[in-house]
Amino acid sequence: MIGLTAGEIAQLTDGSSQAEGAVTGIATDSRAVRPGDLFVALAGERADGARFATDALSAGAAAALVPRGHEGPGRIAVDDPLAALGAIARELRLRSRAAVVGITGSTGKTSTKDILAALVEPHRRLVASRQNENNELGVPLTLARLEPDTEVAVVEMAMRGLGQIAYLADIAGPGIGIVTGIGPVHLELLGTLERVAAAKAELLAALPADGVAIVPHGEPQLRPHLDGLACRVVTFGSDRAADVRLHTFTARGDRGRAEIELHGRTLRVPVNFTAPHNAVNLTAAAAAYDALGLPLDGLAAGAQAVAFSRWRGEQLELAEGGLLIADCYNANPTSMRAALEHLAAVAGHRRRVAVLGDMAELGAGAPAYHAELGELLREQGVEQVVAIGPLSRAYGGRWFATVEQAREQLTDLIRPGDAVLVKASRSMGLEAIVEAIAP
Repeated sequence: MIGLTAGEIAQLTDGSSQAEGAVTGIATDSRAVRPGDLFVALAGERADGARFATDALSAGAAAALVPRGHEGPGRIAVDDPLAALGAIARELRLRSRAAVVGITGSTGKTSTKDILAALVEPHRRLVASRQNENNELGVPLTLARLEPDTEVAVVEMAMRGLGQIAYLADIAGPGIGIVTGIGPVHLELLGTLERVAAAKAELLAALPADGVAIVPHGEPQLRPHLDGLACRVVTFGSDRAADVRLHTFTARGDRGRAEIELHGRTLRVPVNFTAPHNAVNLTAAAAAYDALGLPLDGLAAGAQAVAFSRWRGEQLELAEGGLLIADCYNANPTSMRAALEHLAAVAGHRRRVAVLGDMAELGAGAPAYHAELGELLREQGVEQVVAIGPLSRAYGGRWFATVEQAREQLTDLIRPGDAVLVKASRSMGLEAIVEAIAP
């Protein structure tokens, strides 16, 4: 972390301070505090972090950031510790010389972040969002890992409503922004695709005049938000007219090979993934890599070391040549289609099995979206469907109300040698199914 003093933190947060000394890290869990950390006492669903401020200070925390009313030695009292953390992160960003890439989108933002991090790693000192560090807590925690010599920060940004990405972009100050795509997500809160696009486009509006906006070629929902941007716009995708184009992608075994057209050159990029939708994400990452000024001849250097975040398309070997695709971190109609097409592509001679749960936050259109997925399952020739959750009854196949009920029947539904996709919205908890299939 770029060092701050307790006095500087108090000034940044309009806090009243009884703390002194240097802060060299940030922790939100008192059990993970290291000497020199600022312990941020957040109110959680189960416990109020302010109750653990004394424990954190005893463990060596330089200071504890607490709500007003919990003043005491070693503490900085503020109106709202989470908002104060955002102010601290904004200052750390201002003190850093790192180029910041912000990434958002309805699908693929985490995978694009993972791919871009792998491409950049061989060339620059890098900080990237970890797992789900993509909200008003996670983005500041990512920025808190900036060091004085960090050269690039790749920051994922999620949202649940209008104004949230604008807030995260104000903290992170990106010079490059990627919108991976617009699709039917968060409709329960936002209502329409147009409002989804408006929320995602807040990242583009935050870019400086010398910045770069990277967007999917031909995305109609983003078109109104590109008019009037002062920064350069770069498009990606498979379309011949895209600025960064996926020309071909082939996969064999657990490896793939992409050909990407960029600046009139065809770049051959071997990768350690096989899903075609991630090949499109690769083009978005390649556009950002280029916008960072990194050498095109070095684009492939890290492409075979992509480490996807857990539960996002992990491929695990099963008995007798079987295959498990664990993609249960999130789901929406667009990502479900991509995952099923990938299952069909990699199954080969194996029987195709899809263990699918509900897709959340689709609003009034949720039943229709689930019914459409049922049609797609039949079109893709999935031989065994295991549906879990009230809305998933529309998928057909064997239906279970709960994950626990489905787990009890898995041995009767999945055979050795099957190719199995497990996917649902995070709220369904289908990682328990993954762990039952591949303990």
